[in-house]
Amino acid sequence: MASNKIERINEEIQRALSALLRGVKDPRVQQGIISVTGVDTTGDLRYCTVYLSVLGLENEKDFFRGLNSAAGYLRRELGGALNLRYTPELLFRLDHSIAHGAHITKLMKELEQGDDE
Repeated sequence: MASNKIERINEEIQRALSALLRGVKDPRVQQGIISVTGVDTTGDLRYCTVYLSVLGLENEKDFFRGLNSAAGYLRRELGGALNLRYTPELLFRLDHSIAHGAHITKLMKELEQGDDE
């Protein structure tokens, strides 16, 4: 279980990255609505896994290429926003939980409509 310090750092990174991702000009990254659903930082603050959910994602490979090319910019800006000894290296992962939840909700509504008929 993460310590309180790591949890606070995770929240700050999540908040800062949410704002920074809106400012990335790369069209590969701006494919849809991006939400930072979670952040997991290692105890030594060297690596940070960022979980992203994207509504309207067209091409996953291009999206990750754009994110990886913008990672240096994001890390530099994150270092300026946070007062840490080390700015963690950012690792991006796609989180399908929001899309999965929307799909489940759609299926439940279809079943509900089928019962009404």
